[in-house]
Amino acid sequence: MAARTLYSEAGVGWSALVWGPLFALLGALAELATGGPTHIVGWVLIGAALCVLTLPWVYARRRFLSLEVTTERLRQGRETLAAERIASVTDVGAPVGTRVLGGGWSVPRKYDELPVELDDGTVVLAWARDVEALKAALSELAAKNRPETESTGEEQSDDSRN
Repeated sequence: MAARTLYSEAGVGWSALVWGPLFALLGALAELATGGPTHIVGWVLIGAALCVLTLPWVYARRRFLSLEVTTERLRQGRETLAAERIASVTDVGAPVGTRVLGGGWSVPRKYDELPVELDDGTVVLAWARDVEALKAALSELAAKNRPETESTGEEQSDDSRN
């Protein structure tokens, strides 16, 4: 069965590449409206240059600030974590110096943090713009990874005594 996406954020949309050419178009229209000389070639070059300068910014934000939660993994920026490793996202405290997922030193600006407990007991910080949606998706994964109720384990131990 294919992995189902539970939550994702792109970091930034490709539509940001349109800002530079749009600015150049507004400049050309302003020249036309004022009745002075219109520098169409200049505005086309400015629009292209702004688009080219924006391209690495968009690429970097999409690579390092995107996240995706599927039924098989959590991907934050450059780091991928298997879904089986997620133990809990509720009532988890973040000690000082907690490692941030995605390879950064701290949670990115304008993003909220979410402490996540892993299967080995360590705590890491996940982050998202909509941290409640991320928490809901990770809670679903944690519930899937949690063992059955403790009473089932007690029943099995009673059976092994007989």
